[in-house]
Amino acid sequence: MRKFTIFIAAALFSGLLATAPAFAAEVIQGKCLENNVEARTITIEEYDINFDKDYKFGHPTGINTTVDVSTAKVGIDPVPGDILRIAYEAGSGKKVALKVMNITKQNLMKK
Repeated sequence: MRKFTIFIAAALFSGLLATAPAFAAEVIQGKCLENNVEARTITIEEYDINFDKDYKFGHPTGINTTVDVSTAKVGIDPVPGDILRIAYEAGSGKKVALKVMNITKQNLMKK
């Protein structure tokens, strides 16, 4: 009986590990270029992960990305120029945001 319980537990754990990548979200960070309230989209210029004194949130890459925020949890409303961190799922040719954090107005690095 004990071997059977261990086998079932191992099978469930294996199944959980196999589906874990399906729950992962992509993350981008960058400067808000446009917050289109009517279309419920946000366009940002992406930043890379090379941090230094002058670019504490990363260097601009020149890549502009538009994300659908119609179903996302949005913290403080972004305005152009704010630094945003967006967790999103990429599917069916567009990026759908899960969460939008306004780094400029919710900066945890200041604390």
